[in-house]
Amino acid sequence: MDSTASSLASLWDRVFGTQPDPDLWVVLATLVAALAVTIPHGVWRIARNAITIAHEGGHGLVALLTGRQLTGIRLHSDTSGLTLSRGKPHGIGMILTAAAGYTAPSLLGLGGAALLAAGHITLLLWAATALLIAMLIMIRNAYGALTVVLTGGMFLLVSWLAGPQVQAAFAYAVVWFLLVGGVRPAFELQAKRMRGGAGDSDADQLSRLTHVPAGLWLFLFHAVSLCSLIGGGRWLLAM
Repeated sequence: MDSTASSLASLWDRVFGTQPDPDLWVVLATLVAALAVTIPHGVWRIARNAITIAHEGGHGLVALLTGRQLTGIRLHSDTSGLTLSRGKPHGIGMILTAAAGYTAPSLLGLGGAALLAAGHITLLLWAATALLIAMLIMIRNAYGALTVVLTGGMFLLVSWLAGPQVQAAFAYAVVWFLLVGGVRPAFELQAKRMRGGAGDSDADQLSRLTHVPAGLWLFLFHAVSLCSLIGGGRWLLAM
């Protein structure tokens, strides 16, 4: 009994305790790494799958929080995704669910930056792993399941097997990627709409739900992502 209590106490301290901040060069190096996988189109084409996981996960989480019934999530190899939920086809729940996608990666990055600024590196890694496991239950296609399993497996391996310095570098790289990578999709959506595409985008769905122009919803996506990048970046750089 004493051994079990001691083990649980040790696990609690490991997860909810604080870890020392990494050196500034690690923080800057992980920022450069995030930029390196976000800016070049070829690399971004692969890395964007992680942003899609956060995007569709945001839809799903908010759907549940607003009382809708989440029926499934699909992730596709072209980095698109689809989240299906049941409930009223209008109202605040549907509006919040539709608005959650493009804002989710940046807001998750902002929350992650807050945890890292408070020294909770391990907690961040475990929380991300738990969210990915919960999301896996709702995945309804093979490619989506593979993507989430690989991503979750990476978090799990780093959480359990890596040393403190590797964990810190990984956590900062992930948060920087969410903050930086969360900015690009709104610009991609804007470019598609200017070419006459993406007629059924989240912004257009929100426009139909609220009778507010899609351009204003797109402005909201830009504002959330850029403000999150600025605020989260200040936390990560301890400014």
